Amino acid sequence: MPNTLFASFQSPHKEGDAQRGEGVYSLYELNLQVRSVLEDTLCEPVWIQAELSSVATRGPHCYVEFVQKAEGGNTFIAKAKGQIWANRWVLIRPYFEQTTGQPLSPGMQVMVQVEVNFHEVYGYSLNVVDINPTFTLGDIARRRQEILRQLEEEGVINLNKELELPVPVQRIAVISSESAAGWGDFQNQLLQNDYGLAFTVQLFPAVMQGERVEPTIIEALNQIAAEMDRWDVVVIIRGGGATSDLTGFDTLALAENVAQFPLPIITGIGHERDDTVLDIVSHTRVKTPTAAAEFLIRLGVEQLQRIDTLKAAIIEGTLQLLHQQQMRLERVTGRIPSLWELYKTNHLHRLDNTFSELQNTVRALLDRQRHQLELVTAQLDAADPVRIYRLGYSVVRKDGRAVRDASLLHPGDEVEITMEQGVTKAIIK
Repeated sequence: MPNTLFASFQSPHKEGDAQRGEGVYSLYELNLQVRSVLEDTLCEPVWIQAELSSVATRGPHCYVEFVQKAEGGNTFIAKAKGQIWANRWVLIRPYFEQTTGQPLSPGMQVMVQVEVNFHEVYGYSLNVVDINPTFTLGDIARRRQEILRQLEEEGVINLNKELELPVPVQRIAVISSESAAGWGDFQNQLLQNDYGLAFTVQLFPAVMQGERVEPTIIEALNQIAAEMDRWDVVVIIRGGGATSDLTGFDTLALAENVAQFPLPIITGIGHERDDTVLDIVSHTRVKTPTAAAEFLIRLGVEQLQRIDTLKAAIIEGTLQLLHQQQMRLERVTGRIPSLWELYKTNHLHRLDNTFSELQNTVRALLDRQRHQLELVTAQLDAADPVRIYRLGYSVVRKDGRAVRDASLLHPGDEVEITMEQGVTKAIIK
């Protein structure tokens, strides 16, 4: 290529040009020569693979910048500006988004067909005429698998799923956009349920599409963790929107925060075709904000049914025992008159002892039933999630993350300990 380029250059000046000297080009003349060589050499569109470092829509056109990085590093070894003119953009954009489920965005690997342009004023650029979304789709899937593989290697991918849902689930921390329709749908469905179930709900606002999804959701999670004893579960919902807006939910940092969060997290971010990484690491995934509310209502109804069933069993068991003892007492009492006559004449002392034993038996039976009732009551009290903190359990965090393995702590580490009454800090010795 260099030989062809230089061989194509010919001096525009005649011998003896005194003003500029023989073989000297003006900038404009040089750029004309470069343009001519490029047009002659790359006269047909070519396919290239590159990474998008920027994507900007101005008017009906889209302007991009392509880069290539050194293998195994972040050093740029090539860079070029490009554009997708309106007549192509109106076709390429929907085709790409429908195929990949995502818009063109910085950081994507793309395969595009380009025309190589060189303008005397604006320089070198690539005019995009076609795109291969299958190539990008494979790269997106590869990056998602890399995130999941790293989470598995860290041993955190199923941590949130292993948490038990508290009984009952009534205090709900919601992460969503304050203006999202899904947030309103969730509240209406949950708070106006047909069963009269009471819930406490608070919104922790976050951006649910675009580049700020990850930092704002993590910030909301940190706010909830700071007052964790106030909440039973966390619900992350997204009020509709295009499937192409889901890229923010496929990041390693967000997945790590959700997977290691100390409360169960329910996701309902409004899509059916694919699971995001966030869905995969959360405790429970549902399709929509309304489905998330229905899931919580169903939990509440099931809990009420279990309590009613237990209550009915206790009452029925107690009545049966009392009835049995009543019948026994009646049978024994019915024999007393005849026995009394016999004992009165021959065994008056023995009759007194027998009657006393009968009273003790009845009293002991009643005491045992009372004790059983007390045991059942104690079991119900033990199911109270608040009691776990009252028993002296606490949560240890290092750098904002819950510590589940003591080998991860080292002398000098500063940790934060959350207890029933407040939070304190400590130094590992």
